[in-house]
Amino acid sequence: MLTVGLTGGIGAGKSEVSRLLVECGAVLIDADRIAREVVEPGTPGLAAVVKAFGEEILTEDGSLDRPRLGALVFNDPEKLATLNSIVHPLVGARSRELEEATPDDDAVVVHDVPLLTENGLAPLYDVVIVVDASPDTQLDRLVRLRGMSEEDARARMAAQATREQRRAIADVVIDNDVPLDALERRVREVWADLVRRAREPRPE
Repeated sequence: MLTVGLTGGIGAGKSEVSRLLVECGAVLIDADRIAREVVEPGTPGLAAVVKAFGEEILTEDGSLDRPRLGALVFNDPEKLATLNSIVHPLVGARSRELEEATPDDDAVVVHDVPLLTENGLAPLYDVVIVVDASPDTQLDRLVRLRGMSEEDARARMAAQATREQRRAIADVVIDNDVPLDALERRVREVWADLVRRAREPRPE
């Protein structure tokens, strides 16, 4: 099995790359999706978040009010660290469970992890892929495709690792300042390399 950490800045197009890798045959473990699962109603994760931040971060039906929680922690590093200390271990444990359940010894398991760089997770993976786009491209996608205000988009970008920090941990960089057909060709090239690595004998 080959474990791959896939990351990229907001608006860089990481989701599109993960979709293309799945089409090629990758097993995808999506950290964002797991982060939502571990704080669903009735979970120990949600109980811990409520204990830390109060019941005002719940909606009327008892689920997590993500916008309210986000507003609470976004500009408060201490509160954000508290939230991360609850959620990240749960996400890590569930990700390992899913990885260990993969039956194929030659599988390429792609962990889609938005904050891989920020949280120093690169050593956990055999290969780190960074989806890279210029800040102008990121900003355009966030405003035009996601409907964010320019101010909000810039703030989200500034809260993440820099482009240089992400590229510094990359084993593979996928440039996504390109048309979709060019991106598809690049992902197929990367996939062929990942399959080759997965089949290589590992040192004992």
